[in-house]
Amino acid sequence: MEVDKSRRSSSSSSSSSASEKETAKEKPVPDKDGPKVVLFVKAGSDGESIGNCPFSQRLFMILWLKGVVFNVTTVDLKRKPADLHNLAPGTHPPFLTFEGEVYSDVNKIEEFLEGKLAPPKYPKLAAKNRESNTAGNDIFARFSAFVKNTKPDKNRALEANLNKALAKLDEYLISPLPDEADEGESARKFLDGNELTLADCNLLPKLHVVKVVAKKYRNYEIPSEFKGLWRYLGNAYKQDEFINTCAADVEIELAYKDVARRLGK
Repeated sequence: MEVDKSRRSSSSSSSSSASEKETAKEKPVPDKDGPKVVLFVKAGSDGESIGNCPFSQRLFMILWLKGVVFNVTTVDLKRKPADLHNLAPGTHPPFLTFEGEVYSDVNKIEEFLEGKLAPPKYPKLAAKNRESNTAGNDIFARFSAFVKNTKPDKNRALEANLNKALAKLDEYLISPLPDEADEGESARKFLDGNELTLADCNLLPKLHVVKVVAKKYRNYEIPSEFKGLWRYLGNAYKQDEFINTCAADVEIELAYKDVARRLGK
């Protein structure tokens, strides 16, 4: 199976189709006779590589996990080509075309893909447990407040708020799911079990940004005692669907250069 290892494409043409390397566990076989799908994502600082955008990565991961053959086009927002402007006027990436139709709302795209690319041909990605969909949903807001703060006297409290949100996620990850009730502390790989779901596609890109940016601009590291959270991240970094859809750390740091504020003296 082919993988776009370079993760590069021009702003007006698409990269090679993304599927998966062979792994020990069974994965969906890319359907070369399936629908024509093109995903448009934010370009990085060079106008070609993948830029920082958790929403773009969310859709990238979903399509990859579905096993559908699709193309990825990076869009340079500084010089958006006329043909893309005509295709989706007023729309910023991410958006996608599915058999020529344009879809631009990320949540609706997720719902559409889950319904359209359904079993038995494509895997179901929805989480079985409702709580998995909301786990960690307050982390990104706490992180944003933390890195945007300029007042030293508020820094400790904002860091504590972020830690509290991360601790809540850690607790969810080590707590057994209903089907693990007799197994004590959970050792599952991801939010809803041992396979990536839509919940992970939403949370992991944001969690990665938190990890990279907070370290760069606040010298903050996720506390080592959050063993469930670190296990979760460690498992994610072993997945092609995640690591091959991430923007480079330098792109993430660059995106926050003017967002993360220096603390005053």
